[in-house]
Amino acid sequence: MRLRILGCSGSIGGQQHRTTSFLVDHDILIDAGTGVGELSLPELAMIDHVFVTHSHLDHVDSIAFVLDSVGGLRAKPLTVHATPQTIEILKKNLFNWDIWPDFTVIPTPQEPFMRYEELAVGNVIDIGGGRRITPLPAVHTVPAVGYWLESGKGSLVFSGDTGPNDALWEIVNGIENLKYLIIETAFSDKDRRLAELALHLCPSMLGEELAKLKRHAEVYITHLKPSEIELTMQEIEELDSPVPPRLLHNNQVFDF
Repeated sequence: MRLRILGCSGSIGGQQHRTTSFLVDHDILIDAGTGVGELSLPELAMIDHVFVTHSHLDHVDSIAFVLDSVGGLRAKPLTVHATPQTIEILKKNLFNWDIWPDFTVIPTPQEPFMRYEELAVGNVIDIGGGRRITPLPAVHTVPAVGYWLESGKGSLVFSGDTGPNDALWEIVNGIENLKYLIIETAFSDKDRRLAELALHLCPSMLGEELAKLKRHAEVYITHLKPSEIELTMQEIEELDSPVPPRLLHNNQVFDF
């Protein structure tokens, strides 16, 4: 499998700061934040699946624009995979005809541009070609998951937006072919109290979480606030970690 970073910022601000979206091979998005804008129309038309971590706008807003751009070019609906709770939030608050049209009935209910597929933590989704995606537990202010991507040769784990999360490490430590871990750090340490309230991580909390990691993997940091990247990464670099975390960048590619 190949994962390309389309966006990995906690917010926007110029071409280099786009919100969370990862392209897997040519046909899967993990989240659909503003990073999806990096893709051309032909590339957008090839997306068959969007795996949503949670319902916050910086992770879902571009689902609407993908469908508006290429819905009519596709031969089958785009499948949005999410927990039942997240699907209900999307139906109520985004694809509700007030904020955006309901693409599950456009152009017709029989042949819509979009369909939902419920998922649950721990249930493996076989995408074909030996590719498997497993939702992982996340701890956030809304129902949320992370994802374990497995090719058969290697694995990549994305934490999604999460606070401290013992259940995640129980699973991650059992992944024998783990190559990459992408984990969020949304705040600097001066805002630790805010991170605790918002169920995100800051560098000191990240250090506490990485101490629970018992497998070797390359660790990459996502979801930093654009105005605090240097401060946050300086604090992360000062952590006593056996595997120094690195900053995730747009257009970075991971093969596994």
